[in-house]
Amino acid sequence: MPAVPESVIHVARRHNEPVVVQTLRSTVAAVLAYVAALHLTTDRAPLLAPLTALLVVQVTLYATLTNGLRRMVAVIAGVLIAAGFSELVGLSWWSLGLLILASLVLGHLLRVDEYVPEVAISGMLVLGVTHVTETARGRVGETVIGAVVGMLLNLFLAPPVFVQPAGEAIEALAGRMRDLLLDIGGRTHRMTRPETVGWLHEARRLDQDIVRVDVELSRAEESLRLNPRVRQGELARLVLRSGLDTLEICAVVLRTLCRSLADLAVDREGRQDRVYPDEVAAPLCDLLEQLATAVDGFGRLITAQVSASAEQAEEELAQALLDGRAARERISRLLVAEMERRPDRWQLQGALLANIDRLLDELDVERRSQMLAEALDRHHRERRERQASRALLDRVRGGRRRQHPG
Repeated sequence: MPAVPESVIHVARRHNEPVVVQTLRSTVAAVLAYVAALHLTTDRAPLLAPLTALLVVQVTLYATLTNGLRRMVAVIAGVLIAAGFSELVGLSWWSLGLLILASLVLGHLLRVDEYVPEVAISGMLVLGVTHVTETARGRVGETVIGAVVGMLLNLFLAPPVFVQPAGEAIEALAGRMRDLLLDIGGRTHRMTRPETVGWLHEARRLDQDIVRVDVELSRAEESLRLNPRVRQGELARLVLRSGLDTLEICAVVLRTLCRSLADLAVDREGRQDRVYPDEVAAPLCDLLEQLATAVDGFGRLITAQVSASAEQAEEELAQALLDGRAARERISRLLVAEMERRPDRWQLQGALLANIDRLLDELDVERRSQMLAEALDRHHRERRERQASRALLDRVRGGRRRQHPG
């Protein structure tokens, strides 16, 4: 079988990227909106319709629907307020200022968010023309056409779900933590102060990686909302979000662990020397390697849970945690002897063990399964409570209508 060219593989991987999706959908929506406006309006160049479609169409279905509704509300509100001003006061410097003020206040009251200026813009454009009614009707009509076309495009051609990029970002974050733990483990025999400070800086940079992963995850969560292609969107959202929360805690613990190693590397007499002898450094290296395997396995488990069977990934993580706990027991006995040899550093040795214990606990398979089950139960309970509240409200409203039929 002939090999697939790298260029084809690259394009195939990029076709679901947000920039590519946004570009293609916006172009198609704008053209369709322009063609529809040519047939439905009398304007020879109804450019407001494709402009609205460009602003409305977003990379996710939920964002497209909410943007379309907000823009329509903003334009209609601006047109209505301008029509009232034109009938009462006409155009002057003070009426223009009053129109802008009223439009901006109305936009905030209507909660149209980024389309608040659109209320004032629509009002100014309508107020400044001679045929107010005709201009207002045309602006509202083209805006509605553009918004409807943009929303229908995403309803008939549902946008992609960005769960896979979010899972890959989480897995990459776990991989960076794994690399840091492997780097530390490989240098336990010759741990110097500059190296430990470098590890601490690397652990702090994980915060920036977490922010980037959170952006990817937020986009994935939004792509799951109202998307007809998704059947178990809430489960995927909980798996990814809980996974990132766990890795964020692990990043904090890892930073604290590096802080303890940096403090241990400081020689009280002003010299840089070996932190641990060989009989302690070798088991510590083994423990850190097991932790690195566990963190990496956790990241792969998150991806497996939202894309395929997670049984193998879960078994590998459980084995890594089992080996890690056994290595932890060995190193704890050796560190007790180290505390007796250097009693002035017992707090740092204890902090190191406490951080290792916290990492093992956070990555525990059973603990994660319990957290996911509790999160799902909480979600279903909240949804039932909302449904019960809506049903009660409907019954109250129905009773009021029967009491006051007029």
